[in-house]
Parts: sequence; C-alpha cells; structure tokens
Amino acid sequence: MKANRDVLLKPLMTEKLSDLQAKENKVAFVVHPDANKVDIRRAVEKRFNVKVDKVATIRMQGKMKRMGRFAGRRPNWKKAVVTLHEGSKIEFFEGK
Repeated sequence: MKANRDVLLKPLMTEKLSDLQAKENKVAFVVHPDANKVDIRRAVEKRFNVKVDKVATIRMQGKMKRMGRFAGRRPNWKKAVVTLHEGSKIEFFEGK
C-alpha cells in the first residue's frame, strides 16, 4: 500500500458515529479503496499516536443521482470504523 498519509482520506462524522464514539470509543474514516485493515491500523496509530484494538471495513455503494433527465452515480467508497484502546482518544474528534 501507499504511504500512511494516502490511506486515510477524511474523517466521518454522523450522528450514529458520534454515539459510537461516546459509548464505545470508535471513530470512522473514509479510506483508500485498496487499503486493508493492517494498513488502516498502522496509519491511524502513526498519525494520531493512539493504540487501535480493532478495525472494521465496509465497502459503500455510490448513490444514484439525477439532474433533470440525466442520471448518474456517485463513486463507490470504503469506510473504516476503528475501535480505539481504552483510554486512547483522538483530539480531532473531540472538538477541542
């Protein structure tokens, strides 16, 4: 896989993921489609200096969208939900 900076594309913040973060210490990222769980674990640990317990990945289908009579599709993407070790936190998601 590529360098660690190429694995994590952007963080994901939704209401459901906010609840997971508060209750189960989980955070989510949009990741490179070719990244595997080991690559994601290494990238998160190196970039945010935390310990990762578990990584779950999901391939998301792009939605169908219309502009008048023209139909198109958003691109497919990959999501990773990362469970952090007890006591580990990422400041970015804390809003500080």
